[in-house]
Amino acid sequence: MKTTAGRKYQLEGRMFEVCSCDVLCPCWVGADPDGGTCDSVVAWHIDTGAIQGIDVSGLTIALSAHIPGNILKGNWRALVYVDDKATQAQQDALLSVFTGKLGGPIADLAALIGDVVGVERVPITFTIKKGRGTLTIGQRVQAELVLFTGPTGEATTLHESIYSTIPGSPAYVGRAEHYSSKVPALGHDLSLQNHNAIQGTFRFVV
Repeated sequence: MKTTAGRKYQLEGRMFEVCSCDVLCPCWVGADPDGGTCDSVVAWHIDTGAIQGIDVSGLTIALSAHIPGNILKGNWRALVYVDDKATQAQQDALLSVFTGKLGGPIADLAALIGDVVGVERVPITFTIKKGRGTLTIGQRVQAELVLFTGPTGEATTLHESIYSTIPGSPAYVGRAEHYSSKVPALGHDLSLQNHNAIQGTFRFVV
């Protein structure tokens, strides 16, 4: 896939997020995180997309973060993961978007990060099927997600939240049956059950 002339990037795919907050994570509505801090992982799998003419379809980029207080105040510390299937050109393109250098909806999110402690190329497994999801990032992160559903069987949905990792799209609320994260640089040594998890789709066009 190639971007239309004049576009910096066009990305469509799915997002998977898990954190140490209870269900539902207060960060999404601008409240302080449970326990005062939030330790999170978020991954964006690009089903189809291009960045400045470079095809990045089928790749995943993710980050682990330590959020020291209210999410809107920023000062996050983060470790960024790039799919080890990416070429150097694809990696550079992905980082240019997800560090905010190319602007657009991701730039506001990237601006909340105060310190990137590193970038790692790792195998990333990202699967979502019938409301269940699995995320594995090298030896660092493992998480399993299941969505909540309403009385009609449809996914419970969060709209118009003040904070989002998929700006412009609804988020589907769930729980992480398991979430483990081993990231010493961020103080992560987690093994949690039934904490917050969120899933969704995105379409970013700039």
